[in-house]
Amino acid sequence: MIEFYTETDFELTGADKISAWISQVIAEENHELGEVSYIFCDDEYLHKLNVQFLDHDTLTDVISFDNSLGDQIHGEIYISVERVRENAKEFSESFEDELHRVIIHGMLHFCKYKDKTEEEALLMRNKENEALKLLSNL
Repeated sequence: MIEFYTETDFELTGADKISAWISQVIAEENHELGEVSYIFCDDEYLHKLNVQFLDHDTLTDVISFDNSLGDQIHGEIYISVERVRENAKEFSESFEDELHRVIIHGMLHFCKYKDKTEEEALLMRNKENEALKLLSNL
C-alpha cells in the first residue's frame, strides 16, 4: 500500500496513477510492495529530519527511511516541495517532472540502489530515467 500525506499546502495530482507506476517499478525490480508512505513537506521540516536523524546540516529534496523486510518494501519517503521547485528551475525541468524523479529516487533506494559514488549515481540516474519512461506510457 502506498499512501501520500502532506505537511504543507501541497496536493499531489494523479495519486492513483503515481501509485500504480511506483508499484510497477517495484515489481520490475523484483521486490514486493509492503507499506510505503510519502510525506510532502517544506525545507524547514525536512531539514529538521536531516539534522536529527542523519546528522546532516543541509537542505535536501528527499530523505528515505527504509524499513524493508527482505524483498518486501516498507518505509517512509519525505520530500521537500520547496526544494523540488528550486531544483526544477535550476535544472530547467518542469516541477512535475522533477517531482516524479524525486518520488522514484526515494523508492529506488528501497530497491537497494545507492548514489554515494559517481558509478552508483550514474546507475541511479539511469534507473530513474527508465522509471520515468514507464510513467509516460501509463
